[in-house]
Amino acid sequence: MIIKPRIRGFICVTAHPAGCKANVKNQIDYVTRQGTVANGPKKVLVIGASTGYGLAARISAAFGSDAATLGVFFERPGEESKPATAGWYNSAAFEEFAEAKGLYAKSINGDAYSDEVKQKTIELIKQDLGQVDLVVYSLASPRRTHPKTGEVFNSTLKPIGKEVTVRGLNTDKETVNETTLLPASQEEIDGTVAVMGGEDWQMWIDALDAAGVLAEGAKTTAFTYLGAKSTQDIYWNGSIGEAKKDLDKRVLSIRDQLAAKGGDARVSVLKAVVTQASSAIPVMPLYLALLFRVMKEKGTHEGCIEQVYGLFKDSLFNASPIVDDEGRLRADYKELAPEVQDAVDKLWPTVTDENLNDITDFVSYKREFMHLFGFGLDGVDYDADVNPDVKIKNLVQM
Repeated sequence: MIIKPRIRGFICVTAHPAGCKANVKNQIDYVTRQGTVANGPKKVLVIGASTGYGLAARISAAFGSDAATLGVFFERPGEESKPATAGWYNSAAFEEFAEAKGLYAKSINGDAYSDEVKQKTIELIKQDLGQVDLVVYSLASPRRTHPKTGEVFNSTLKPIGKEVTVRGLNTDKETVNETTLLPASQEEIDGTVAVMGGEDWQMWIDALDAAGVLAEGAKTTAFTYLGAKSTQDIYWNGSIGEAKKDLDKRVLSIRDQLAAKGGDARVSVLKAVVTQASSAIPVMPLYLALLFRVMKEKGTHEGCIEQVYGLFKDSLFNASPIVDDEGRLRADYKELAPEVQDAVDKLWPTVTDENLNDITDFVSYKREFMHLFGFGLDGVDYDADVNPDVKIKNLVQM
């Protein structure tokens, strides 16, 4: 079939297999050009491995350190008449490129929150790898079924304690608007923490540790975003922020747990980038469009792969990591540089429908958004007939 983009709000409901493959190849090529990560990991588990920062972590480990990688994700396969999700095509492409380089790469498709997927992952590590020396936790889901109680929790994007009106961008109509968000209830806050906080990360590490599949000196990291002043009312000071603060609490016990075998656990703070998750946050498309312009002008712009490769090289596997007072690894310092934030803050109130494409780099935002789903990549014939039913060779389907 010929696959074209079909966009509904902040999501594209189609994905292109050849385009996703090209996007993965571009990220692999970037890592290859940068060279080997000194003292990098060799056997890596990535939980949430199919898109965004999780995919970038898997690519950085494999092609920056020649690591064997096991990826866990929850994606929909394609059919003869229906494309798969972008994450499915990304993972198929990654495994193909990894195999061509002689690297171990297997994937598990299922609910990473479940005990069953944790147990299958442990079985596969024991069978193929013995132990892993890095666990990357990069799940981004709107809901979670608790594996012990069966209770279903939903995450909520709301401020806490007060009604908040934020400037935003209607990406369909390309208009600047204001959105008023009502404060989250305690139930909504608790649900968001249950979905996006650190409990499941802790459960993963507990299960892996109890099974003896964490190597001596094993490291783990979970990704977070702190954000700038313009996003904090809805992010760090909102319901999502409470979940991210829960990560900061949970990491302390995980760190103590791994320290017993010479390992370490860190929350890693990454910059704002275009992802499926960030595009759903009302303030983020406008902020990102401005950030693109400012950081490109200053020569400091980075996407997912640049951020994560830099995290591996400069902090995760560096004797002198970039660490803040809370013990977090920081890869977002270029975004939060005062000269960058001052420029964004100055431009923020001046953006209108009429000058949107002059004041911001909304063109780049749209291009990056389309790349997430495999569209707009150079060298891809989007008028060609393609088979949407792409297989992932070394897949365990749960």
